[in-house]
Amino acid sequence: MLAAACSKYKYETVAGDPLNTRIYTLDNGMKVYMSVNKETPRIQTYIAVKVGGKNDPAETTGLAHYFEHLMFKGTQQFGTSDYAAEKPMLDEIENLFEVYRKTTDEAERAAIYHRIDSVSYEASKIAIPNEYDKLMSAIGANGTNAFTSQDMTVYVEDIPSNQIDNWAKIQSDRFRNPVIRGFHTELETIYEEKNMSLTQDSRKVWEAMDAALFPHHPYGTQTVLGTQEHLKNPSITNVRNYHKTYYVPNNMAVCVSGDFDPDEMVATIEKYFGDMQPNPDLPKLHFEPEQPITSPVVKEVYGLEAANVMLGWRLPGATDKSTDVSDIVGSVLYNGQAGLIDLDLNQQQKVLSAYGYASTQPDYGTFLVAGRPKAGQSLDEVRDLLLAEIAKLRNGDFDEKLIEATINNYKLDRMRSLEDNGNRAITYVYSFIYGNDWADDVQQLDRMSKITKQDVVDWANKYLGPESYAIVYKREGKDPNEQKIAAPKITPIVTNRDNKSEFLAEVQNTQVEPIEPVFVDYKKDMSQFPAQKGVDVLYKKNDTNDIFTLIYVFNTGMENDPALNLAFNYLGYLGTDKMTAEQIASEMYDNACSFYLNAGPNQSWIQIQGLSENMGKAMEIVEGLIAGAKPDEAILQNLKGDMIKSRADAKLNQGRCFSALQRYLFYGSDFIRRTTLPNPELQGLTSEQLLAKISDLTGNQHEVLYYGPMDEKEVKEALAEHHKAAADLKPLEKKFSVQQPTDQNKVVLAQYDAKQLYYLQYSNRGEKLELAADPEISLYNEYFGGGMNSIVFQEMREARGLAYSAWATLATPSNAKGDYFFYAFIATQNDKLQKAVEAFDDIINNMPESEAAFNIAKEALITRLRTDRTVKSDVLWSYLSARDLGLTEPRAKQIFEKAQEMTLADVKAAQEKWIKGRKYVYGILGDIQDLDLNYLKTLGPIQTVSQEEIFGY
Repeated sequence: MLAAACSKYKYETVAGDPLNTRIYTLDNGMKVYMSVNKETPRIQTYIAVKVGGKNDPAETTGLAHYFEHLMFKGTQQFGTSDYAAEKPMLDEIENLFEVYRKTTDEAERAAIYHRIDSVSYEASKIAIPNEYDKLMSAIGANGTNAFTSQDMTVYVEDIPSNQIDNWAKIQSDRFRNPVIRGFHTELETIYEEKNMSLTQDSRKVWEAMDAALFPHHPYGTQTVLGTQEHLKNPSITNVRNYHKTYYVPNNMAVCVSGDFDPDEMVATIEKYFGDMQPNPDLPKLHFEPEQPITSPVVKEVYGLEAANVMLGWRLPGATDKSTDVSDIVGSVLYNGQAGLIDLDLNQQQKVLSAYGYASTQPDYGTFLVAGRPKAGQSLDEVRDLLLAEIAKLRNGDFDEKLIEATINNYKLDRMRSLEDNGNRAITYVYSFIYGNDWADDVQQLDRMSKITKQDVVDWANKYLGPESYAIVYKREGKDPNEQKIAAPKITPIVTNRDNKSEFLAEVQNTQVEPIEPVFVDYKKDMSQFPAQKGVDVLYKKNDTNDIFTLIYVFNTGMENDPALNLAFNYLGYLGTDKMTAEQIASEMYDNACSFYLNAGPNQSWIQIQGLSENMGKAMEIVEGLIAGAKPDEAILQNLKGDMIKSRADAKLNQGRCFSALQRYLFYGSDFIRRTTLPNPELQGLTSEQLLAKISDLTGNQHEVLYYGPMDEKEVKEALAEHHKAAADLKPLEKKFSVQQPTDQNKVVLAQYDAKQLYYLQYSNRGEKLELAADPEISLYNEYFGGGMNSIVFQEMREARGLAYSAWATLATPSNAKGDYFFYAFIATQNDKLQKAVEAFDDIINNMPESEAAFNIAKEALITRLRTDRTVKSDVLWSYLSARDLGLTEPRAKQIFEKAQEMTLADVKAAQEKWIKGRKYVYGILGDIQDLDLNYLKTLGPIQTVSQEEIFGY
């Protein structure tokens, strides 16, 4: 590390750092990592606290996570209209919870909770819910969020570059002086999140793996969300002590990347955070070192989703020198293209799917491999295949050039990560949390380039022993440990939308240098030229790095031919007269390039991407495969079997089932029939038919999208040399999918055996594109359903505690002949369905009106439009979207110009015109026997749909 002091503040840098990182350490121990990137007038910020689930007190697990939620509730200065009046009630609530958690008699507990609810309601009359989110909206922040893991809690904001002072002032007060208010309704949200996790089998597998590998460490003895028993008995006192202990400057880092002056940024952070008091007695996590695993540790978990198996080996922590090798080993084993698992298992169709990688954490790491079985294959058979690949690492049964290729691909990934402020700043977060020296992070690729095959073999023999692993069998069946957290009765808190703290008023009245909007200009920011007759190129120069993306776009898709994606998948397993499928995968990986083919409903894409110097080679390989694939009936039969198994597995997954139901509601049964091959038809297709489909596709006119460092002349020459397009290409007219109208109310139920339901209401009145309405609709969406400051979030989550996730929007047409449609979503418990539907109906049709909330929404929309920039390849996609609407300039320009003069009355008028009094299709995925069907009949006739109807097979 090099020290620099050319400004008032000393900082460290590292020679050869592509981010030109500056690292400051304030006098109180707070770290500040920063990197300047002036591409857009915005800054990605992360405030990282080195504390997570592993630091939870053993008697109140889940504390780190629910304190993360409480950090959004405000301070003594904001989130309240009178803290002095509110405080005695908050103190009483805290004391009541301490009594509650120690009380075992259920009747007494119920009485105490009733008192908590009553006092909380009275306190809510003084509180101003969501004022933190209003502050963030007022300064134009995007992506307001936070996350908690076992090792860290991180707070996320993407801010305009002219709001650094306001951002720092708000965050400083938030981190110093959080006030725990709205506790019992937020706890209800956390219950919802915990209940959601009970249907997520992947989370159960992870938790079981950690428990097997780390029986003496909090990684394995407790979970981030906490136990149900602890969540039912929370302690505000423990939460406050936790904040006092860990949320201190010598345990925090501010990580930023974007458009700012470093001297001004660090001065501002010093101004607001510099006098935070450190904790000289910051606790160190003490744990008993794990003993070596000498025989496999076996765990089983059950759930509704498809069976799979995961194996894990324990590794040293993040700062151990062996982590460089572990990352290389992970990519040699599996990289999505040409690793051992890729070629030996996935390419050879020996399992339905498999993967592996090294996972790094501060105290220990984990090396994981996992797989899903084919039809008729046991989990033990998948286990044995995975272990055989691990044995190849120990035995050196792999080509050493795979290590060199891995380094090249890491360099490519590093280049990509530098493009994005989020990626740049999160790299700092991990460096801080892991306890790395930034110089070591910068020099990692250089160290990796010196790793040899023998290093890999030695590492694998040391850490990936044939018996030193844990294994988790995920089996299909009811989870015997599943226990829903029962929701206590709560009174919806007061929303106080029109109240405003002096702190918020001060922030809103702060004068900042305005950022003028810059809208994309399709005539200047990109170009178009013909490559040949029937092949037009949309071109955008990449001035950032040497990465290219080349996409062939064809105006036909699954609505015309539902077998297209099967044909594309089949092609990925085939070779040519010159190269086997394995050689193709290896050659592409060696050249740090990749490709994929995909068909949507009405368009298909062939995409090639990677290092620009190898574009010609990659084009030759891909175009050679498309033109000269050798059929293989055995591969095709295997692929069909795997697709049918994957389809069956999809029906076991709650998210996949809901996506299928949503598609059914939006587009109808005819669309599903047009775009989906039933299993018997799939089975009947031949290699000849499938390869003919690809040949026919490439005989059509198409567009080429190019984003890369070549100039137009070089692109045209590359296409002339490598793009094998026929001289006479058939024209294709672009078509668009048509959504279902809703002319009457109806309820559509789909069965899924879970305690939590997914609910969607959808309405399409057939209204066509009305560009003049863009500003009013954009402002309505921002006000009503746009984010944490919206009416939906405040009512459904904050005030009523009905859901972890809820939103609503009026969607605008994606093409000139498309329809506007409105939809709303909530994930909630089965027994809350009626409350959720009635609450949605109330706020949708009788939209709450708040001048203060409107002003915040308007500020947020206008500020975002001022600072949004359409750059890089997004220019091309923006152009295509505008063209589909018959436009020659972006819609945002009109929205920005008109929104500044709009009032709450305009939003109310938009709600009256576009939203009120609609007919709906109410779609519910849930356990039907658990639903109140008598209530649902009051909404409309009930239709129950089968999985075959919504999936199409």
